[in-house]
Parts: sequence; C-alpha cells; structure tokens
Amino acid sequence: MWFLWDIAERGMHMLQCICGKGSKSPSNPRALFNLIPVGLRVVAIQGVKTGLYLAMNSHGFLYTSDRFTPECKFKESVYQNYYVIYSSTLYKQHESGRSWFLGLNHEGHVMKGNHVKKTKAASHFIPKPVEVAMYREPSLHNVGDSPLMLHSVTRVSAMPLAMNGGSVSSRLKAA
Repeated sequence: MWFLWDIAERGMHMLQCICGKGSKSPSNPRALFNLIPVGLRVVAIQGVKTGLYLAMNSHGFLYTSDRFTPECKFKESVYQNYYVIYSSTLYKQHESGRSWFLGLNHEGHVMKGNHVKKTKAASHFIPKPVEVAMYREPSLHNVGDSPLMLHSVTRVSAMPLAMNGGSVSSRLKAA
C-alpha cells in the first residue's frame, strides 16, 4: 500500500481521486493506494478500501473503474527533483505529442490531464510505502477477477532492506 502526497504551493494534498473525499491523514484507509506494476515503469493505481482502479479517459478526465483496462495504466517517472510523475500510457496531445499527467490543483481537486505539465508542482507526487504486498499483475484477460495476493502482507520497517538475487536479504550493514 502506498500513501501518495502531491506537493503544491499551499502545502501537501493527498491523492483523493479514488475515494472521492480528501484526507491528509496516512491512517485514513480511504487515503491508501496500491501501486501495482503492470510493465516496465508502468503502474496501475488502485484504492485499497474501494478496490477501484484510477483511469484517464480520452478527454483527459480521471475516473475510477472496477475493472482493469488499458486506460488504467500510468507511466511512472522520476522527475529531476526526485518527485514521481504519472502520465497516461494511452493519451497525449494530438499536435505536440506531450503526455497527459495526473495532477491536483491548490485545493486538492483533480485536474484535467491535458492541463497538467510535468514541470509544475501539481503533478509532483511523493509515494511513501506503508506496507509491501505481492500481487499478481492485473490482466486484461481476467477483467472480472479481483487481484489475488501471492504472499502475505509484510510491514515495512524503518531500516532499509537490500535485494540479493531476487530475495530480500538481512538489513544493510553500516559501511
């Protein structure tokens, strides 16, 4: 599960598209999201409480879907200031080819994808892991199925973990 913050000039806003109600508390279950990898640097964003996927339509509007569709795929990129930006994998500006980005305005409301630019703070997010869980990749062939967990949920500790040959190793040793 992830807790997504958007950095704006007037403070931090949480991604509130999926639940409909905003909250600045990471303990609010409506504020938690699953970032599910569905490809190389491509993720699906799913609300933990609702199970709905975030999607962007051909007009740049965000909506939620109970089924995983191609509109639910977002390219995850780390911007030069180390914030994360999410862009639609399907839709771009027709003339310029500029991507449509996920963004929130100063009040924390969702912005239309073609009005958000990657250089503006409205599109800069800081994902913070709350829990780590292993899920099967959502498939367009299994649109009626709910995501199945592969392993039990594990808490993320304050100490970083290192990956060693694909398996989690013990805590990093101080150099």
